[in-house]
Amino acid sequence: MPRIGMNRKQEKSKDFKGSIKRLFLSLEKWRFLVIFALILAFSSSICAIVAPNILSDLTDEITLGLSPKEDNLKEIITKTTKGLQDQSKFASIPVNPNISSSDKQKFMEVMQKISTASDEEKPKLLFKLPDSVLKEILDPFEVGGITINESDQIEVLRSLSSVKDFKDTDSMLKVVDNLPKKVYKVIKPTLNIDKVKSIALMMALLYLISTAFSYIQSYILATVSNNFAKKLRSSISDKINKLPLKYFDNHETGDVLSRITNDVDTIGMHMNQSLAVLATSITLFLGSIVMMFVTNWIMALTALATSIFGFVGMFIILSKSQKYFSNRQKQLGELNGYIEENYSGHTVVKAYNGDKLALDEFDRINKKLYVSNKKSQFLSGIMQPMMMFVGNFGYVAVCIVGALLTMNDLTTFGTIVAFMIYIRLFTNPLSQIAQAMTMLQSTAAASERVFEFLDEKEQTKEENVKHLDKSKVKGEIEFKHVKFGYDKNRTIIKDFNAKAHPGEKIAIVGPTGAGKTTMVNLLMKFYDIVDGDILIDGVSTKSLTRENIHDLFVMVLQDTWLFDGTIAENIKFNKKNVTDEMVWDALKTVGVDHFVKTLPGGIHSVIEDDSTVSLGQKQLLTIARGMIEDAPFLILDEATSNVDTRTEELVQTAMDKLTEGRTSFIIAHRLSTIKNADLILVMNEGNIIETGNHEELLKQNGFYAELYNSQFESFENS
Repeated sequence: MPRIGMNRKQEKSKDFKGSIKRLFLSLEKWRFLVIFALILAFSSSICAIVAPNILSDLTDEITLGLSPKEDNLKEIITKTTKGLQDQSKFASIPVNPNISSSDKQKFMEVMQKISTASDEEKPKLLFKLPDSVLKEILDPFEVGGITINESDQIEVLRSLSSVKDFKDTDSMLKVVDNLPKKVYKVIKPTLNIDKVKSIALMMALLYLISTAFSYIQSYILATVSNNFAKKLRSSISDKINKLPLKYFDNHETGDVLSRITNDVDTIGMHMNQSLAVLATSITLFLGSIVMMFVTNWIMALTALATSIFGFVGMFIILSKSQKYFSNRQKQLGELNGYIEENYSGHTVVKAYNGDKLALDEFDRINKKLYVSNKKSQFLSGIMQPMMMFVGNFGYVAVCIVGALLTMNDLTTFGTIVAFMIYIRLFTNPLSQIAQAMTMLQSTAAASERVFEFLDEKEQTKEENVKHLDKSKVKGEIEFKHVKFGYDKNRTIIKDFNAKAHPGEKIAIVGPTGAGKTTMVNLLMKFYDIVDGDILIDGVSTKSLTRENIHDLFVMVLQDTWLFDGTIAENIKFNKKNVTDEMVWDALKTVGVDHFVKTLPGGIHSVIEDDSTVSLGQKQLLTIARGMIEDAPFLILDEATSNVDTRTEELVQTAMDKLTEGRTSFIIAHRLSTIKNADLILVMNEGNIIETGNHEELLKQNGFYAELYNSQFESFENS
């Protein structure tokens, strides 16, 4: 089926920066809350950044508590070997009565070897001295509040005899298991529980504060985004009432609905998520870089070097993906418009066997949407695995470099642990920033369409207006040299002149496209005339508000419009102080009261869009609605076109009652319904070509007579 507005030129999308800037400027009402939420997000991220440094201290403290006290061991070894180097005690050994002859002989042999040995071999030779000799040479000493006597020192020396290099701490630590219990007590690992608890408590407090800040800012942004979406919907609703009918003639209904629903929902949802993510991610990203350099610049450079690929890839993807997000939003609106049109015209599609054509067109639009959606989702989805790879690669690099630095005593194990977390805090924000930018792209594309709608040219402002009280209106209307065209290049109404006196019934007839409905639209001020004037009781409609003019008219159209609600609610539409008796009287007048009585709830039955209410019955209900309205003017635009001949006679009688005391304009193709009109205006190509009542026009045997007789000929031929 043909599509309204499909051939119109598509406007170019606004730029990303401009759309986002305007979007945030629109948040002025909630600026303080947004700023406060962002401050909370920054604070939450700062707590998360500081925590790894505290974790580093905790790790080092635990590591220290799980390792032997190397300093005490070195002190014991140093003091023991220092005692062996006291030459003054060696001289008394040969004459010492407490030492056996065999031990003295062994002492002399060792001393002889020492005299010719190298400096590295001398300590090991001293360890071979008999215990009796060593007890005379060594003296007790205190380490860590514990006395290390001669026997303990001898056991230490026996354990150290297997050490090849006394300067190698690792080699010395291997003898720990063979040391005496008293010595082991001095060097055994001791965990400072109080300090560990203090550091752990500080970490828990930081993470608790971070979580609380994050919760509060999420609640604030969720509130702001939903209120902003509500404001946008209200603005769109208000805008709809200010747009001229020309806009809706040139735009698909589905596209307009898509802007109100899909686009506004996209803005509300993505703005909530992207703002918080950007605030926290940027803070984590920059903060982690600073903290890494403060902690260890070598490992910081390693982390940055491994992440540069993520930066490059992210910017390339972001530069390529924006157009697909914009296309996706446009094509979604196009698809919604097409579905809405085909659904409303489903009967016509079926009747003309247009199923295949409709499906082919749907497949074409759906395929375009599929391609744009697939490309946008693929480009946004590839960010996460790419950043995961960068993060994992960073873990490996930092571990290797950290291990090398630890081996050379340039850093600690706790620093490596802290850097493992900083790598996550550094790389994860990259993917989160990319996702937030993806959401911002969707938000920008949606906001372009919403703001484009809000920027549409509104109906002309009404200044220096007058007001007509409908209770005092006499009912005179005059058209003076009215000219009008829907565009500048084509004039439809060329020079329309007519005058309706109070209480007259004016019929407007003519072939399709003659300008009949256009004249009614101009009279109701749905469109502004190009030239000429329309006067109501001598007052120009240019000086009256549209609301005032609409209040003066009862209008029954060819297209029925009933909303979801009860029959009474539909008939009372926008009318106060209407009783149920008045509703029943209106239904009885138009002859639809019998049908309503058959319904379970009578006038309180809910009207549903199904087969229970026929098109003719809906038309009668709209006529009944018009009868409730107390206004001096009446417009009937093909009001009886959807009822059968028998019902038409009943409605015609009702119309006669409705027109009593009112100046009426009746547009009809079935000329039999306007035979009793006071004045008939025959239009063709935007001009009045004949005027008069029914009998006068038939006597003229002109255009009206030809139209009237052709209907009877068609009836006879049928």
